[in-house]
Amino acid sequence: MTPMIAVRKLVKRFGLKTVLRGLDFEVQAGEFVALVGPNGAGKTTFLRILASLSRPTMGKVRVAGYELPAQAAAVRRRLGVVSHQPLLYGDLTAEENLRFYGRMYGIPALDARIDEVLELVGLAARRRDLVRTFSRGMQQRLAIGRAVLHDPEVMLFDEPYTGLDQDAAAMLDEVLHTVAARGRTVVMTSHDLARVEALATRFAVLSHGVIAASVRRDNLAGENLLDFYRRTLQEGQASA
Repeated sequence: MTPMIAVRKLVKRFGLKTVLRGLDFEVQAGEFVALVGPNGAGKTTFLRILASLSRPTMGKVRVAGYELPAQAAAVRRRLGVVSHQPLLYGDLTAEENLRFYGRMYGIPALDARIDEVLELVGLAARRRDLVRTFSRGMQQRLAIGRAVLHDPEVMLFDEPYTGLDQDAAAMLDEVLHTVAARGRTVVMTSHDLARVEALATRFAVLSHGVIAASVRRDNLAGENLLDFYRRTLQEGQASA
C-alpha cells in the first residue's frame, strides 16, 4: 500500500542549527497520527515542510503521491492546514474569507458548503462580521473552517487547540471526529496528551529531530500515552 505521507532521511537546517536529523516517517491513508514531543523537537518545522511552507535541506518528501517541493501546487490542493497563523484576511468577513478560498479550490455548490462550514464551526451568526473584529479563538474557529472547506485528503493541525475556549475545543473535537470518520488522513501536533489519546489512532514521538518511537493506540499494552511518552524520552536520554 502506498502511504499518503512518506518521508525519507529528512534534514532541515537553519544556518548552523540542525532541527530535523534524517527523519523517517510514514502515514497510511485514513490514519490519524498525533505527533508529540518536547518544545524545540521540530514538530512545527516538520509540519511546515509537509504543508509546503518550508523547503527541506535534504531528504525526500511525498504527500498524496506528489513530491515536495517540486509539486507543491498539487499537494496544496489536497491539503487542509491549521497552523499558529490563521491565514485569514482581516478586512474580509467570515463569509468572504470562505468564499475566496472556495473559489480558489473550485468548490461546487459553494454557497451551501459555506453555510455548512459556518454552522460546523459555530460562526453562522457572525458570517458578515470582519475577521479583524474576531477574538483569537474565533479566528481559530474560522481557520478550521477554511481548512476543511474543500474536504481535503490530508489534514495538518499544528497545536489547533491553542486559544480555544471549552466550547470551541469541543467543536474542534467534533470536526476531527467527522474528518476521521470520512477516512481522511490527519497529522496533528499537540501538548494535550489526554485529548489526542482519545482522538488519534497512532502516536509518534519526535525527539532530537527524529521519530524516537511510534505506536498504535491499540498497542499501548496497558500504558497510557503519557507513560509511553515519558518512557520514550527517558530511553532516548539514556542512550544519548
